[in-house]
Amino acid sequence: MTDNLVSSMETAALADEDASPKKTKQGGFRTMPFILANEICDRFATAGFNANMITYLTQQLHLPLVEASNLLTNFNGTAAFTPVLGAIIADSRAGRFWTIAGGGVLYQLGMLGLVVSALVPALRPASCGATGAAPPLTCQRANGGQLAMLYGSLLLTALGGGGIRPCVVAFGADQFGQRGKRPGGEQQWSYFNLYFFSMGLAVLLALTVVVYIQENVGWGWGFGIPAIAMFVSVLSFVVGYPLYVKVKPQGSPFKRLLQVVVAAFKKGKDSVPEDVGLLYQNKQLDAPVAADGRLLHTDQLRFLDRAAVLTTGDLSDSGEPNLWRVSTVHRVEELKSIVRMLPLWAASITAIAAASHNFTFAIQQARTMDRHLTPRFQIPPATMIIFTTLTMLVSLALYDRVFVPVARRYTGRRSGGITYFQRMGAGFAVSVLGVLAGALVEARRRRVAAEHGLLDSPSAVVPVSVFWLVPQYALHGVSDALSTVGHMEFLYDQSPESMRSSAAALFWVAGSLGNYLGTVLVTVVQSATRGVWLQDNINKGRLDYYYWLVTFLLVLNLFYYIACFHFYTLKTFEVDAGRTNGGERQPEAAEPCHVQVGSL
Repeated sequence: MTDNLVSSMETAALADEDASPKKTKQGGFRTMPFILANEICDRFATAGFNANMITYLTQQLHLPLVEASNLLTNFNGTAAFTPVLGAIIADSRAGRFWTIAGGGVLYQLGMLGLVVSALVPALRPASCGATGAAPPLTCQRANGGQLAMLYGSLLLTALGGGGIRPCVVAFGADQFGQRGKRPGGEQQWSYFNLYFFSMGLAVLLALTVVVYIQENVGWGWGFGIPAIAMFVSVLSFVVGYPLYVKVKPQGSPFKRLLQVVVAAFKKGKDSVPEDVGLLYQNKQLDAPVAADGRLLHTDQLRFLDRAAVLTTGDLSDSGEPNLWRVSTVHRVEELKSIVRMLPLWAASITAIAAASHNFTFAIQQARTMDRHLTPRFQIPPATMIIFTTLTMLVSLALYDRVFVPVARRYTGRRSGGITYFQRMGAGFAVSVLGVLAGALVEARRRRVAAEHGLLDSPSAVVPVSVFWLVPQYALHGVSDALSTVGHMEFLYDQSPESMRSSAAALFWVAGSLGNYLGTVLVTVVQSATRGVWLQDNINKGRLDYYYWLVTFLLVLNLFYYIACFHFYTLKTFEVDAGRTNGGERQPEAAEPCHVQVGSL
């Protein structure tokens, strides 16, 4: 009888979103082929059309370099902001599975629009009369209708990505359990490395196969292959439906945060008691959004504690709280957790803005350099990004299989060897070196162009090997392996458990703001230098000066991150006896114990 009871309890712990019992075959690494196949195909499709889009805009639509660069960064910014909408839908209504599936369908429609625009002559401007013509001086640029087709297709892909990106990482982590409720919870952090490694492989394939097809076969197939990959992405994800653990959405987390703000504002004149035990608690009310355990009170942002001060009229006769007048300590701490995360989260924005030029200016650099591997074969300019991807893949493999086991011996941390704070900081430091290398190489490239009298020949090949760009691409790859993965770990671990899709959305919002910041930076530099630094003819421009400016901004950003890290407070929650934290079992206790999440 005891065995049956234990078996029933284990089955209940694996309940689905509708609280129906599910077999123990759900979740775990058995779901990874379907989830990762979905995301690999999605990432392949995204990289396949995005990596070389600067070439399509300048060579096929005949847009000026700065305009094309700003269009691309603005699109990337919009695409990285839409995950906020996807996160709200997933956390409040649809759940992660259906949000991912719906996003995939929208993305597919956008990809089909790009294929049509590349195949139908009327949707593109006429080709230039002579090979090597320099748009837009001698070429007709795309008209309003042609650009409208492009914008519409890009908008659909942006909306589709908004459904996929904030959910797929958290959905995959859900398959390994929350705080050890399901077997494999201790493998969550290896999953993050596996996720980004798989995405790197997809990008690597896109940068080689798809970019080559775009440059040498045609843009119809160049966009068509990613569109086919997107179809496979949606299909593979839906097929795995019976195997997934699907966490039920618990209502809009943003509504709960707004309720805390409104309640605190209404009680602006009330004083917070010295004894925090007098603040409002309701374990039953918090249970659906506090499966890991209720968050404990912290002394930071104490003005928000007014929302948990219990006054006359806050409770109905039946004892039900009016949540627009009073909030529990747990809900107040949810808001505090998000607010505390924002300064550290913001540090990634500048780093992303700095890296955005790898998809624009650095590709134009490569186009002017000697790209021959053999007398008859030369590397497509956009394929140079492969060195960022390769370095990231190697760095992730070495980090997970070599560095982490060694670091564990000295730090005792099972989840990653070092903290995600240290990992992010190291990544930010390496990104400084990446842009610094870009400045040095560009100065040399331009100097050689001047020595050979090529400053007025934008289409000429400067006799400098394109492989001089490898160090800057490689250093950005190392930076991504450290800061990008660490950033996602930080957001997932330190966010309230009911807001993990929303926290993942913050990851993409940082990308959005970073790309917008890149646009602002380019626009400001273009205006301040009166078009001298950044020109269509980069041989006459001073792109190296722009890189030096970005290097200086990254150094300031690194000091900002260190200062924010110094003042950061980890979230702490209350768990029952025997509950585990991050896969490491807590000592048995008769009373609930307090667990601090993460480590400084």
